[in-house]
Amino acid sequence: MERPFASVTVTEKAARSLRAGHPWVFAGEVLTPEQPCPDGEIVDVYTPKGRWQGAGFYNSRSLIRVRVVSRNTNDRMDEAFFARRVRYALDYRRTVMGPDFAACRLIFGEADGFPGWTVDRFGDVLVSEVLSLGIERRRELLYRLLREALAELGVTVRVIYERNESPIREKEGLTCGKGAYAAPGLEADPDGHTEITENGVLYDVDYINGQKTGFFLDQKYNRAAAARLAPGRRVLDCFTHTGAFALNCAKAGAEKVTAVDVSADALAQARKNAERNGLTDRMEFVQADVFELLTGLAQQHLRPYDYIILDPPAFTKSGATVDAARRGYREINRRAMSLLPRGGYLATCSCSHFMTDDLFRAMLADAAGDAGVSLRQIEARQQGPDHPILWGVPETDYLKFYLFQVV
Repeated sequence: MERPFASVTVTEKAARSLRAGHPWVFAGEVLTPEQPCPDGEIVDVYTPKGRWQGAGFYNSRSLIRVRVVSRNTNDRMDEAFFARRVRYALDYRRTVMGPDFAACRLIFGEADGFPGWTVDRFGDVLVSEVLSLGIERRRELLYRLLREALAELGVTVRVIYERNESPIREKEGLTCGKGAYAAPGLEADPDGHTEITENGVLYDVDYINGQKTGFFLDQKYNRAAAARLAPGRRVLDCFTHTGAFALNCAKAGAEKVTAVDVSADALAQARKNAERNGLTDRMEFVQADVFELLTGLAQQHLRPYDYIILDPPAFTKSGATVDAARRGYREINRRAMSLLPRGGYLATCSCSHFMTDDLFRAMLADAAGDAGVSLRQIEARQQGPDHPILWGVPETDYLKFYLFQVV
């Protein structure tokens, strides 16, 4: 059957990567476009021997020259195709998230067959980030399909807010910005706040000014795991942001929780969340640089906490800075381990996929050696199932989360 798409020929190296499951073809791997390929449109991908490898979005301005969206020759990449993809993504979340479907990631880029597209749901608010030209060209269609599919499930979308601020968009030839998506039935000028419940904790989500999409949904079940260790403990939650780990621990029955962040705005939001949950009597909020705070406690020979949580921002966003990031992770974990008494607990994580699990584990072992302690592992966890890891695509496997007892 004759296919209606332009075509490109790629190197055998690219073909091997595609066959292993990775959906990207890089600029240096395209041997030649065999026909004019409009940017943002679908192209067929062939090996030098003419074997079809899949079809995807083409962009001559991007380092990722082709983002594969289908490996089935029967797919037509029409409205029905994308409607099926949307329904698959929603059906998956309803299955793996159950009652937490009301606040979860609905679309996770390549892991859902939508390269460069992220959608988080906060009740009747959807927050979208588009990082690829192919999705950008189809976003009106995709938003409509997503709203229709949710409506079939009894969910009426009130707001679609676009957080398209990442400089990655510029590499795709796209402009950056944010704002409410305008369409009939959607609020054109939302106030930017909505309330969600996670693990029984209430949060005000600021989806206009908050980091990323307004709330870090990927740690949902890790926060619940961390909270199980909290009853009766004195907890130091480092890099608390809007207080999620701290609030989970306080609600679980911690004796005292100190939430630390360098951002005054984040701490103000954390305080409001504590008030919303009636937890201010057992929480305090400290604006400080975490490295300096831990150093100061060590210099004073103070050990006021028996449970420390480290949830730092990504120390590296590229392979070139992994060594420096490893040193940063090692130092902060060493300081935390040194401050904990024997029998104390440590929760620690990294949200950078460049800091692989092997590297992270080796770093933790080195930090423990530096601190002169041994670690008893309680749990090793990853991101929540609404952020699925697609084997063959290491970029989707990014969050490492460990719970230890210091012995």
